[in-house]
Amino acid sequence: MSEVDERKAVIREAQSWLLTPYHHQARLKGVGVDCAQLPIAVYSAAGLIEAPNPAYVRDWHMHRGEELFIAWVLQYAREIERSAIQPGDLGVWKYGRTHSHGAIVLPNDQVIHAVLPRGVEYGNLVRDEDLRPEVEGGRSARFFTLWGQAHGR
Repeated sequence: MSEVDERKAVIREAQSWLLTPYHHQARLKGVGVDCAQLPIAVYSAAGLIEAPNPAYVRDWHMHRGEELFIAWVLQYAREIERSAIQPGDLGVWKYGRTHSHGAIVLPNDQVIHAVLPRGVEYGNLVRDEDLRPEVEGGRSARFFTLWGQAHGR
């Protein structure tokens, strides 16, 4: 499958999760998912990763400074500049003390993410204050891609 086809598969899969309720550490489409499990489910269903099962407590990002989410992401992806993001890439925002909120990037500055208490919904990197990178007056965000020579794609 080409990179273009893989990215389209990621977007289709992410969109199929829309309206799934938020549920901590769950990964069942239509039933419950959180912002860490959503990218795992999407990239796994698109055939890009094998689904790991990381264990974490609900408020780990509020009490610890270690970047657990980023450490997991770096096993599968490489960090890129915001200017280089493409549909299908991953954004991770800082909430609390660490980068702990993940979202799948879509075209036109949109993302799909799981939000407490609303569930899986669209967001916007420009419009939504919580998703604007700090260079644009918002919170710290880091971006990653699963494509490129380092990952065999």
